[in-house]
Amino acid sequence: MLGWLVFSGGCSVAVRGNATMVNLGLDLLRFGDSTGAACFGRSRTLLPYQRRRFSSAPLVAIAQQENEQLLVVVGGGAAGIYASIRAKKIAPRLNVLVIEKGKPLAKVKISGGGRCNVTNGHFLDSVGLVDNYPRGHKEFRGSFFNVHGPKDTISWFFDHGVKLKTEEDGRVFPVSNSSASIVDCLLNEAKNNGVVLQIGKTVSEVSLSDSGQFLLKVEKRTTDFVEHIMADYLLMATGSSKQGYKIAVQLGHSIVDPVPSLFTFKIEDTQLPSLSGVTFPRVKAKLKLKLKSTQKILPEYTQAGPMLVTHWGLSGPVILRLSAWGARELFLSNYSGRTLLVDFIPDINIEDVKNILFQHKDQLAKTKVSNSYPSQFNLVKRFWRYLLEREGLDADILWASISNNHLSSLALLLKQCPFKITGKGQFKDEFVTAGGVPLSEISLNTMESKIMPNLFFAGEVLNVDGITGGFNFQNAWSGGYIAGTRIGDLASSRYEREEETM
Repeated sequence: MLGWLVFSGGCSVAVRGNATMVNLGLDLLRFGDSTGAACFGRSRTLLPYQRRRFSSAPLVAIAQQENEQLLVVVGGGAAGIYASIRAKKIAPRLNVLVIEKGKPLAKVKISGGGRCNVTNGHFLDSVGLVDNYPRGHKEFRGSFFNVHGPKDTISWFFDHGVKLKTEEDGRVFPVSNSSASIVDCLLNEAKNNGVVLQIGKTVSEVSLSDSGQFLLKVEKRTTDFVEHIMADYLLMATGSSKQGYKIAVQLGHSIVDPVPSLFTFKIEDTQLPSLSGVTFPRVKAKLKLKLKSTQKILPEYTQAGPMLVTHWGLSGPVILRLSAWGARELFLSNYSGRTLLVDFIPDINIEDVKNILFQHKDQLAKTKVSNSYPSQFNLVKRFWRYLLEREGLDADILWASISNNHLSSLALLLKQCPFKITGKGQFKDEFVTAGGVPLSEISLNTMESKIMPNLFFAGEVLNVDGITGGFNFQNAWSGGYIAGTRIGDLASSRYEREEETM
């Protein structure tokens, strides 16, 4: 059966089994009909789908026979769209409706600075991949990524006309360097398979009907309009939306309180702004945490990678990764009073650092300390002067005048430079949260709820989050693929059983 897209005014009634859904003020357009489309006997001119002028008119009414099934996907993000395509592939007769309150694939569009970091190409096997998920690394050690991992994601997009490239740090982007390549690919594939996409709508409530189907209350965001729709299968792919959590609770699930993940650190250091814009290609940073209430020492989190100094503090991949691992503990401490230790030359041990400084002092005794420093450290001049200032050394002092104690202190600053965290940077839309539906309440081999049959979850609505580098999208692709496969299999099996009884 072809999908329907809302176009303009009119009135229709759709009958689904013994449930009648009244659709007030609707005309419908059929995907793939170049001559126009029928709305229960009435025709309209078709707007080219490629222009993606999605309607925000009242909800689609899909005319169905008694033996037809409907999957409603709440959320038109990466997980939701990917799952809808997969479900349609497995069960072409299954009607699939995606309801999105905003713009479809909005995070996909803005991620990676508008390039879309699709996945990570340095962790193609599930063994190493799972260690990049602060929430999920234990649970994902099963078959989750074996079913659909980074290799499968890369192959899927390649097979659908999108060439990808793996950059030096492992991040995978479209060769076009534009997220539009990913967005267009997914939306076109959804259209070609007959997936119905509705935007500007919110699923505000979900309950069970007497027949065991899901009864969804759908509201339009901009007007006082309410409609109800019955679904055989429900996939929650709402990301970190509060409404998604509310629906999960309505259906019997619990929620791990969401807190921000992937954020920058504000640092208490009046001298640090002088380094704003300085990038360190590779540092090793350690986050030391302690809960005030118990004084309990928590595990230290360590990450290595590039770091950037900003006018308010520290940023870059290494900081974002640490923020993910320490997200909940940092939230509990109100993002203050914690210490970050940074090793600026992680490939040189501290004793060697001291020896290099002592040798430099002997060789350049008559040189000002601010004008010369060991080339082995690969530092920028501004940072060297920052270290001297932190150590309380005059920039005009000669190397010969620096005591060995000062040199030892400089070595320690290079290897274990402490920074006091006083807050976090702004929580941006493309960033993620730690929290959501507990993984213990989901069967990860199907993404189906353990509490309610035919209810599925995928993506950030779950208590899963990855560090920066394409891992959060990989969770969305994997979860969406698994959920779509299971739903498609269930629908196909039901069709087969009904045909056998005919």
